[in-house]
Amino acid sequence: MRERQTHRDRLRAQEFEAFVAGAGGRLLHTATLLTAEPATPAGANVRAERLLRAALARTYAEWDGLRGEDPYDRTRQELAVRFARESWRHRRPLGGVLDRLAPLERLVLVLRLYEEVGEDQTAALLGLPADRVRAVCDRSIAVMRTAERGTAGPGRGGPGAGSGPRGPGAGWGRGGPAAGSDHRGPAAASDHRGPAAASDRGGPGAASDRRGPAAGSPSASGAAP
Repeated sequence: MRERQTHRDRLRAQEFEAFVAGAGGRLLHTATLLTAEPATPAGANVRAERLLRAALARTYAEWDGLRGEDPYDRTRQELAVRFARESWRHRRPLGGVLDRLAPLERLVLVLRLYEEVGEDQTAALLGLPADRVRAVCDRSIAVMRTAERGTAGPGRGGPGAGSGPRGPGAGWGRGGPAAGSDHRGPAAASDHRGPAAASDRGGPGAASDRRGPAAGSPSASGAAP
């Protein structure tokens, strides 16, 4: 019995490490957008790293109970809930790409446009009416577009340059480092991973947009007990 339990624990740790290796970079980028910290140099986004470690620890603790649920979705949900709970800590501008936005505006914008979470799903996650989510998202886009027009100089397209909501430093969007890697990690093709081994994101390019590991992403060993 003890050997069987040890084997299950070892398998769970391997599956979790594979997940973090594949998804850690993108999740850290998401957390960094939420906390409005700069992504560089290394160590500049300590709040984001702390937020992600806590979310990953929760995912690891619930790993055996996921029962087919994508661990990426679970971790993203935990990130959003923890950030919303601690939003008062993230009001001071820290120099990040989205630091012009209030915490709720950041959260809605990141979920809707970067993570491509549906409006109704975002509303349910945050406990807000769908029309409120829509209004916050529209306002956030307007703020970022205004900021972008304000920083666009001659030869950069002038007003309206870059029709998307990205602000200065377009690395918050989908074309950042390692875009195109699969978030599920090296073991994604095998059936032993259990939860989300072949989950479908939905939406254009969703499955190909889970970034691989990035420098400074919290390791599996940091999240696992």
